Amino acid sequence: MKFQEQDISNSLETLKRGGVLLYPTDTIWGLGCDSENPSAVEKIFMIKKRHESKSLIVLVNNIEMLSEYVNEIPPAALDIIEHSRRPLTVVYYNSRNFTPGLLSKDGSIGIRVTRDEFCCELIRRFGKPVVSTSANISGKPTPANFSEIEKEIIRSADYVAEYRREESKKHKASRVIKVEPDGSITVIRN
Repeated sequence: MKFQEQDISNSLETLKRGGVLLYPTDTIWGLGCDSENPSAVEKIFMIKKRHESKSLIVLVNNIEMLSEYVNEIPPAALDIIEHSRRPLTVVYYNSRNFTPGLLSKDGSIGIRVTRDEFCCELIRRFGKPVVSTSANISGKPTPANFSEIEKEIIRSADYVAEYRREESKKHKASRVIKVEPDGSITVIRN
């Protein structure tokens, strides 16, 4: 299945005007917004009924964009990203250019280099990272596909992507790791 141009255009316009997007990712469906827009990030926390102390992750479309938002990418992280077969989110300590509401208390943020064609095209056109958090109320089960997303979440989004809505395949969240400054790796979610 190939995404439609109008779907990308509508998604892009939603991000540009500070709206919240409900969209398919390389893992599960996500709620997304402009990673540099504080009010858009706040909307996502409100929709999810999530405490702001719990950080959100962002998607980039390539290593070049990652390097624009992380001061120093640990070589171990680059190697793991390159060889990972599963979608992988890496937690970095030394990020820049994100709205403070996205960062954990310790200043870290999870970033995933997505390989999904819809996400890559959207991020390429947008020119900056897009927030991606599971499309559920905080504490409730993570939906494995579009049909499992609660109506309340769907209604709260400013735009709901058409791409992959009919898909019945069950998806799961990405693996999450933290690469410490000394190169050691901590698995946060497998």
